[in-house]
Amino acid sequence: IQTPTYEEGKKNAARPGEQLKNLTKLGRNQMKILSINSHNKLKILPEEITNLRNLKGLYLQHNELTCIPEGFEQLFNLEDLDLSNNRLSSIPASFSSLSSLPAEISGMKRLKHLDCNSNLLETIPPELASMESLELLYLRRNKLRFLPEFPSCKLLKELHVGENQIEMLGAEHLKHLNSILVLDLRDNKLKSVPDEITLLQSLERLDLSNNDISSLPCSLGKLHLKFLALEGNPLRTIRREIINKGTQEVLKYLRSKIKDDGLSQSDCVTETAMTLPSESRVNIHAIITLKTLDYSDKQTALIPDEVFDAVKSNVITSVNFSKNQLCEIPKSFNKLSFISLELCMLQKLTFLDLRNNFLNSLPEEMESLVRLQTINLSFNRFKILPEVLYRIPTLETILISNNQVGSVDPQKMKTMENLITLDLQNNDLLQIPPELGNCVNLR
Repeated sequence: IQTPTYEEGKKNAARPGEQLKNLTKLGRNQMKILSINSHNKLKILPEEITNLRNLKGLYLQHNELTCIPEGFEQLFNLEDLDLSNNRLSSIPASFSSLSSLPAEISGMKRLKHLDCNSNLLETIPPELASMESLELLYLRRNKLRFLPEFPSCKLLKELHVGENQIEMLGAEHLKHLNSILVLDLRDNKLKSVPDEITLLQSLERLDLSNNDISSLPCSLGKLHLKFLALEGNPLRTIRREIINKGTQEVLKYLRSKIKDDGLSQSDCVTETAMTLPSESRVNIHAIITLKTLDYSDKQTALIPDEVFDAVKSNVITSVNFSKNQLCEIPKSFNKLSFISLELCMLQKLTFLDLRNNFLNSLPEEMESLVRLQTINLSFNRFKILPEVLYRIPTLETILISNNQVGSVDPQKMKTMENLITLDLQNNDLLQIPPELGNCVNLR
């Protein structure tokens, strides 16, 4: 609506609200764009404007609006809203804090990304579960007490429900999440994780940090997780040293407790920081006096980390792992101080785990690893993020926790368009560069 002349503008300015009210009646079913911008003097927006359910763009800049009517949450298809250069002193509560989602939202059959973070949602309408195209769902920082079920959301890849009040996670909440890659449950009130977590065979990232979880099901070790966050839980069945070593060590530990596929969580042998040597089946006396590490005749496929942890700084001259079911020699004694250039010739390499060594640099020749997606450099001696990593554009995950990294270059990191995960826990960073916010692909 543009007033073509000054005189016509004066004439219309006296009754723009009435004109607009009539206009909304005419365009209720078809209008998609409404522009009432510069050179108008609109002071009041009629409530009838919320009837324009197909509206995608609403441009109200450069008017004299002092308030906005309630009911804007009914404009389900609205994509662009411009209220700049008015006289607004407040906006409706529906703009900032939804207390409920309308069931009609399920009518958006092609919707792929729904972000409802930072609202007051206590429940999710069951109709949401019928949104077959939904791929990304963000429900962080609400007041949810339980997870909804998603029987029809077969394409859902990411579910973010951190910072809520969820107390229980059951099989019914998991059984339909066939395509889920990311499940964020941090900062809730969960007390346990069900064995049915193994239904999520596609799951790559699971965040359980800051809950009330005291134990984990051994079956969790069967998942092929790339990232598992457990910080801030009162875990009593896994030693802190194992958790600090990262995701793969935790999964390895859990797998070592599974004797057969029918073993339930209650059957898992649990060892804590208070476990006696006799209970953990490691002969401490033999380690100290005989310099012998004996873990024979256990019929195990993996040597638990506790066995190596028990050695501590003692000198070992004899190791006995006989009468087990080992398929490879344990790697727990590696302490690399440099990377051989031969490794840089592995041009099909996609995953590289170098944690728990003495590395402080990487060779520049590593930029020839043109397919590398994940690199784990945790528990080494790096003081900076190795420059060569910035030049490997295929990298999706960099894990470099528990080093001495003092800075990162956000400008160079911005060029890493595929980087999704960056773990810098327990380093020597004095500040977070604000430019890191420009790395919009980071999740």
